[in-house]
Amino acid sequence: MPLNENQRALAARVSNWGRWGAEDQRGTLNLLDAASTKRGASAVRRGVSFPLAIPVDADGPQTGRIPGRSNPLHTMTSVSYAFTGDSGDFATSDDKIETGLQSTTHWDALAHAGYDGLLFNGLPASVISQDAGATRLGIENFGPVVTRGLLCDVARLKGVEWFEESYSITGADLEECLSTAGLTVMPGDAVLVRTGQMHFFKIGDKQRYADISPGIGLDAVEWLHDNNVACVANDTHVFEPYPCPGANPYLFPVHMIMLRDVGMPQGQQWDLDELAQDCAADGVYEFLLSATPIPVTNGCGGLLAPVATK
Repeated sequence: MPLNENQRALAARVSNWGRWGAEDQRGTLNLLDAASTKRGASAVRRGVSFPLAIPVDADGPQTGRIPGRSNPLHTMTSVSYAFTGDSGDFATSDDKIETGLQSTTHWDALAHAGYDGLLFNGLPASVISQDAGATRLGIENFGPVVTRGLLCDVARLKGVEWFEESYSITGADLEECLSTAGLTVMPGDAVLVRTGQMHFFKIGDKQRYADISPGIGLDAVEWLHDNNVACVANDTHVFEPYPCPGANPYLFPVHMIMLRDVGMPQGQQWDLDELAQDCAADGVYEFLLSATPIPVTNGCGGLLAPVATK
């Protein structure tokens, strides 16, 4: 069985199946509304923006462990091409990238993970095929993701630059981060969780970045659900603690429950360091988050360049 008895009980408690109707494909993104967007806009005081994406290039975080998740390959398709044939006339240069949709800063679509042959809202896993992709729950269903963002700097909370070992972030950790900042989470907010793990990617140790990692634990999943958070992202490769607890390190219970049962999008490989430095300097941990993925039809993931504005 992919989940034990306690994990299945948690999955039942946090299930959002049917909450927004039998045809729903957006899950907790339904919590995004005019109020959450205006709340995010009202958090903008200085007009300073922080990019949260890592570079999109061949030096990305992928190590080859997961089939198909290659680092982005950038290729020029034309260089100074003149339509008239005269190089002195109007000329254009075009290019393309080949990459996995989960290979760099991204959102996981609700189609990305399931168990027991089912996906979010009880849809059968067969709605995903090799030829068509995710015919339901694809990334194109996200729509605009513009809301108030809250930074939970767990590394700073724990007094570390990064975690030397795997650590399971709890709901109490997230609550303490926000209470220390004088903030209360509200329905439709996005929560960004910094662990310091991005340090290892930045020094070129991709293996360490991926292999031993803190992340969102199951207790935090329940907290995120109970507080009606719209979406959550962090700075790690795996999102949840890795190696995964239990006999099988390749069973990812947080992925399974968060995507399949809660229907909550999760983001990985976000660079939160510069934002965290600024938040620590001015004591303001809320901002306007703009984080809409590229709407790849039937995609199981979505690349994006999220921006936090304070």
